[in-house]
Amino acid sequence: MTALSAILSCSAFLLATAIFAAFIARSKQAIKFIYGLSFGLSAIAFAIAVDALATATSPDAASSLVLPIGLPWLGSHFRLDALSAFFLTVVNFGGMLSSLYALGYGRHEHAPHRVLPFFPAFIAGMSLVILADDAFTFLMSWEFMSLASWALVISHHRDTNNRKAGYLYIVMASFGTLTLLLAFGLLAGPDGNYSFASMQAAEHAPLTSGLVLALLLVGAGSKAGLVPLHVWLPRAHPAAPSHVSALMSGVMTKVAVYGFIRVVFDLLGTPTWWFGIVVLAIGGITAVLGILHALMESDLKRLLAYSTIENIGVIFVSLGLALAFKANGMGLAAALALTAALFHVLNHSFFKSLLFFGAGAVLTATGERDMEKLGGLIHRMPVTAVVFLVGCIAISALPPFNGFVSEWLTFQAVLQSPALPQWGLKLLVPAVGGLLALAAALAAACFVKVFGVTFLGRPRTGLAERATEVDGFSLSAMSALAFLCLAAGVLPGIVIDSLAPVTLSLIGQRMPAQTDIPWLSIVPIAEARSSYNGLLVFLFILFSASLTAYLVHRFGSRRIRRAPAWDCGFPISDPATQYTASSFAQPIRRVFGTLIFRARDRVTMPPPGDIRPARFTLEMHDHVWEGVYLPIVGAVGFAAEKLNYLQFLTIRRYLSLVFLTLVLLLLALALWS
Repeated sequence: MTALSAILSCSAFLLATAIFAAFIARSKQAIKFIYGLSFGLSAIAFAIAVDALATATSPDAASSLVLPIGLPWLGSHFRLDALSAFFLTVVNFGGMLSSLYALGYGRHEHAPHRVLPFFPAFIAGMSLVILADDAFTFLMSWEFMSLASWALVISHHRDTNNRKAGYLYIVMASFGTLTLLLAFGLLAGPDGNYSFASMQAAEHAPLTSGLVLALLLVGAGSKAGLVPLHVWLPRAHPAAPSHVSALMSGVMTKVAVYGFIRVVFDLLGTPTWWFGIVVLAIGGITAVLGILHALMESDLKRLLAYSTIENIGVIFVSLGLALAFKANGMGLAAALALTAALFHVLNHSFFKSLLFFGAGAVLTATGERDMEKLGGLIHRMPVTAVVFLVGCIAISALPPFNGFVSEWLTFQAVLQSPALPQWGLKLLVPAVGGLLALAAALAAACFVKVFGVTFLGRPRTGLAERATEVDGFSLSAMSALAFLCLAAGVLPGIVIDSLAPVTLSLIGQRMPAQTDIPWLSIVPIAEARSSYNGLLVFLFILFSASLTAYLVHRFGSRRIRRAPAWDCGFPISDPATQYTASSFAQPIRRVFGTLIFRARDRVTMPPPGDIRPARFTLEMHDHVWEGVYLPIVGAVGFAAEKLNYLQFLTIRRYLSLVFLTLVLLLLALALWS
């Protein structure tokens, strides 16, 4: 059996597991059985995908398969190459660890029968999208993935906000699928050949290529969370159970990135230089707006969802750089930028899944995801606190963890921009580099807030004070991801060399081999320009921290003394005197809030002698939601109300309306011809 057939078989068994789950979902053993099967099948597919990526030595090593299902004259085409093998690795590893986490977390679900049938189907749908080798199979799998994830989003359907999130998500998903359908229609051309091989071999006019890029940015970008198509993501991802949120945020958004790369880098052929300008600008704006929204949040899962938008922006900045370099024949720089994008895809799947797992652990232990009602959890959930801290450091792009390496590679690609011939790119790339630097700094501030307010200080409520550590399955999944965040940051050369077959197939060039460099350093372009050694940085941090601890205990007091924090002479024991998530973000809100959020705060202070409490009121607005989507919703509602009378017409009026429509269509056809 070939690797492609084996992975398709795993997807088929996952679909069979989903069907079987519908019948046994209410039994006591269903959680262990379904999640255990999902874990095993995802692990098998993951191992096969890793082996396929390791053995993909040339673009010709891809395997194909046609199944007699789907359209009668087309069938269903599937293909496994280096690009699909890499993304299958991401999908199935995420599915494997989400299943492991769910073995413990799933026991706390109020309605597991609404989750179990759709969870393995969701994993299978994502795998089928990546394996699809024709437009029909791709779109069918894409829609199946969207519907399965939508069912998981509304699994807690009794919550009004969850129902609204599910409705918004399915509308945006349907709109995205429509734009992808139009994009593939343009690629297929008048011959209507929907196989990817035919699209790749065809010549595409510049106007067609531009339209396809625009449609891909809408279709794949809406699923990934690009601004201004991001509005569904911070509503839908938190609504789902936490192990599903990790899959949606850490994995499903990468399937959208795969769709963009497959079409723009593979099917469209050589890009035009201005493609890079469009993708760079959208990516830079997405990164900054995403992390600014995250900073303003106090809901832990919504904050993580907004942070996903920021990381998607970072990935698309790297992809925009790769397009600009590829269009100008700068193969090595394009390979560097594409490697940075793919590395960040992998890294984000690690640390974002870890953080959503951590949020799920906090939710299980306390019943709360509002950071204003948490605090002090490091004493009650020490293991969760440590692994969550690893995720916070990694997503803040701090060494020696993995988030630093991929963003560092992106900045190395930015530094290659002076060699670009177009002045538009020469001016835009440094500006976007500045936006990335701003986003990185804001991300660090954001996750200092997250960890500090959630895990440090004193418990703000009784729920936080009574919290206990979560189960072993959840801790195992989080610990594995924390270890990988460190391993990928300390040994990045192994990851970079593993990505070489992907860049070779899409760019025609790869980064220099990194594992042959002494001391496990990485050198993106040349040692005279820049290099990084994650292992030495890790050893230095470990040595300096150990030496500092030794000196403090050796020359200071060995006795541990505990005392309350300095309270400026006002001993007030109320936990409300601590910093809150809102107060932590106040300085940043005052800098950016007026422009980005139209933020207004007002303090009502009673006069002396008045015993009424002072009141603080904060008002913020989402420009995209209020300026773009609410008017569309209002227009649709108005049109629906005005057209409502059409369903009450008589038969004679219906026939007259049909006749008039037919005449107008024939007239339009006559004028067109």
